[in-house]
Amino acid sequence: AEPPRGLLPDVRRLPGLVRGALSDVGRALDIGASVARSTLDVRPCPALTSRSSGTRRTAGVVLDLDEVHTVRKAVGGTVNDVLIAIVAGALRRWLDERGDGSEGVTPRALIPVSKRRPRTAHPQGNRLSGYLIRLPVDEPDPLGRLATVRNAMDRNKDAGPNRGAGAVALLADHVPPLGHRLGGPLVSQAARLWFDILVTSVPLPGLGLRLGGHALTEVYPFAPLARGQSLAVAVSTYRGRVHYGLVADAEAVPDLDRFAESVSGEMETLLDACAP
Repeated sequence: AEPPRGLLPDVRRLPGLVRGALSDVGRALDIGASVARSTLDVRPCPALTSRSSGTRRTAGVVLDLDEVHTVRKAVGGTVNDVLIAIVAGALRRWLDERGDGSEGVTPRALIPVSKRRPRTAHPQGNRLSGYLIRLPVDEPDPLGRLATVRNAMDRNKDAGPNRGAGAVALLADHVPPLGHRLGGPLVSQAARLWFDILVTSVPLPGLGLRLGGHALTEVYPFAPLARGQSLAVAVSTYRGRVHYGLVADAEAVPDLDRFAESVSGEMETLLDACAP
């Protein structure tokens, strides 16, 4: 027999708090499903994974911002698209030179996105999300790599930073405190299941910085290296120049200087490809 109608709750009449909780669960499941889909059919890239030796190696690369704008104006898109495509091309060069090979390699890059809270918001501070894209390392044409990056970033921007696998950071808003305590260590060790490399842009003030009364001419950002990953890339523009800060596991990537050279080489390749 059918239960009395009055015993069945009408979802539309549920208190706002309950509706919000159900919405959060649905949103978390949506993000989780996107993460799971992103891990399918991915050829692992051993050069980007390691056992985390605990040692670090750093390097810096400086590019001319005007040259980046030259490429952007020639093909469209944004400066950030060009900077990400440079990373993809540098990875291709580096993998081929060290003998690992780039064929079929499309590592997942997490591109963090800051969602700064207004000053009146509570709690204060930033909320981070991100875009997750496949770097077209296996694409031999430099302009093809840039076009692929641009299309992927456009799709992510259309969807917004609240959805998709790149929004993993937002799960922190939908997991109770007990879940944080129990799941935090597991999540920190499972970063490589979500993405293979971090590529982040670090904004700097437009005014010249000084240290000890002396003007800083170069400023290199450095991103944290996730457990189980070998390389992280951070980028900042400062006084007409682009600074790439590279952080690597010292044992897994003893040739970080060669990757740094590949970044400069890819900039030259893109300029040549855009030349009339």
